[in-house]
Amino acid sequence: MVLVKALPLQNYLRSVEFQHLVATNLDNTKGLSMAQLLFRLLEDALPANAQPVFLPALNRTLYVVEGDMMVETSTGCEHHSAQTAWVGADDVAMVPGRSGARVLRWELLLPSPDWDGRLRSAPGSTSELKLQSELQLDCNTSWLMRCDRVEFPKGGIAYTHVHQGPGIRCCLKGEITIEAAGHTAKYGPGEAWLELGYEPVLAPTTEREETGFVRCFLLPRGVKNRSSIRYVRPEDAVRPKPQMYQIYAEQFIELPCCCG
Repeated sequence: MVLVKALPLQNYLRSVEFQHLVATNLDNTKGLSMAQLLFRLLEDALPANAQPVFLPALNRTLYVVEGDMMVETSTGCEHHSAQTAWVGADDVAMVPGRSGARVLRWELLLPSPDWDGRLRSAPGSTSELKLQSELQLDCNTSWLMRCDRVEFPKGGIAYTHVHQGPGIRCCLKGEITIEAAGHTAKYGPGEAWLELGYEPVLAPTTEREETGFVRCFLLPRGVKNRSSIRYVRPEDAVRPKPQMYQIYAEQFIELPCCCG
């Protein structure tokens, strides 16, 4: 991977200016009424023509990586083929099609030691908990949940940026490097990571092949149908952006708590 372009940005991430920006964003959360919630990502493998798999009501995103399935709720059903997503808060039944389905499932809930999200009472189906993290969300903000996908050409880069809320990403192809808060990590297909939103991130991708990832965001409702990204450095805001974005689904949600 060629990182010559990124070196000045890496230096910026270590600068006093960057550290002040992060500290300011953290200070802005003090004194707010915050909800302590659990945000998690699981991967479900549903065999072909299996019996429906039932999930309780939660704020949830379902993204079909491979295969297809029906998503049934109390108000109807939707067919989802590969590379489509469903977002909602109802209790649901996932009904796999002829070739089965591989599904990424994000859930937002109150922290609970009783259930880690893996499928129960679903013989033949398997689940893997890929990532979970406790988050604090402002109870005075109205939120939405969004599922979208980002595609980079070979060697593409997301310049130092922030978002309007947290999100869990999962790499689908290629390789992406995430530089944030003084740490650097690489992610390949099937690997997941969390971005907090307010923490600036620099994200170069591999020169070997195209890179793509899918993510589930928690965003203020005012961001509906709009981009969430903000570039930290003015000169980056005017640079060409080779990456492509596709929003699959988004829906207003209510936080699963009562904030005092």
